[in-house]
Amino acid sequence: MNISETLKHIRKVSFLSQAALAKELGVAYSTVNRWETGKTIPNYQALKKIDSFCKKNAIDININDALEA
Repeated sequence: MNISETLKHIRKVSFLSQAALAKELGVAYSTVNRWETGKTIPNYQALKKIDSFCKKNAIDININDALEA
């Protein structure tokens, strides 16, 4: 699973919209949209926030594996 698929999966298992996930991560809605469509990838700071979000919500995802895919 690549990073865009991983982010979409995280959002769906959390039952969040792109806007709601963006708010949780402290980024713009359009940023989450670009990540999920594969137009851009999250920077290091955003990856740390995504990882923290997953740990806080008990979502078993390894972000590093997604980046390597």
